[in-house]
Amino acid sequence: MKIAVVDYGSGNLRSAAKAFEHEAKGRAEIVVTSDADIVRKADRIVLPGQGAFGDCAAGLRAVPGMVDALNDAVVKRGAPFLGICVGMQLLAATGYEHGVHEGLGWLGGEVRRMEPQDPALKLPQLGWNALDFADHPLLKGWPKGTHVYFANSYHFTPADKANVIATADYGGPIVAAVAKGNIAGTQFHPEKSQAIGLALVSNFLEWRP
Repeated sequence: MKIAVVDYGSGNLRSAAKAFEHEAKGRAEIVVTSDADIVRKADRIVLPGQGAFGDCAAGLRAVPGMVDALNDAVVKRGAPFLGICVGMQLLAATGYEHGVHEGLGWLGGEVRRMEPQDPALKLPQLGWNALDFADHPLLKGWPKGTHVYFANSYHFTPADKANVIATADYGGPIVAAVAKGNIAGTQFHPEKSQAIGLALVSNFLEWRP
């Protein structure tokens, strides 16, 4: 099994790849790549993301053939996909960080700046936060009240609320994880969430959507 971790200049690329290498343990080959052909043929695909929505969207589109390869592999062929942080946000139709930018549009919806109702809560949301989550194979084995690591000032609201599988509270509900068919994403960073994050990575390697 080959797992493609998409390299398009994202800041958390290496730490995400190391988390997958740690959990693969002979189960899968982890390939960090900017080669669209490798992504198109991969068994599973991971899209990291760190920084501004527009910069990440532009970076992804700047890699020759990459968006077409992702659409071929994920949307048409059904390869399991995991977006991390801005990688999840790119599932949106539109992002409003420093302008208006087009996402992949796979889950629709928007990415907008967070507006915590508690004025004591500053942006970015930086650090550990508890989750309220649904029963989903990617979250298998998680104890109630699980905490994960966030680093974000913008949040994703998918078009269909049924695609939300986890939320956090940061002066109001924030979408923490989404899933629809073979497509999933986390606003938090599994690679920075210690054992519980590695459990999600392991679950992704076994996921049969």
